Amino acid sequence: MAELWVANIEDNTTDEEIKTFLCHYGFPPFDAIRRVEGTGERPAVVLEFNDVGAHVLQSLQPRVHNMFWKSRTLTVQVVPTRDES
Repeated sequence: MAELWVANIEDNTTDEEIKTFLCHYGFPPFDAIRRVEGTGERPAVVLEFNDVGAHVLQSLQPRVHNMFWKSRTLTVQVVPTRDES
């Protein structure tokens, strides 16, 4: 499982819009989405990909990191793998 952090998402962006946007740039569809409110200035989402390794997301990440989308510049990072043992 791998996770992708996408920050500075426009507040009213739907899950489906995020999925369509990322798939357009070659990402596989994500399996789960978690919204991160923060202070409200730069809302983010954490996307879970159950059958995708972090190395795959790392190869795709430069395609959308710092991209201007819906009047905002996105910050996109692969979440480091956590050791839950």
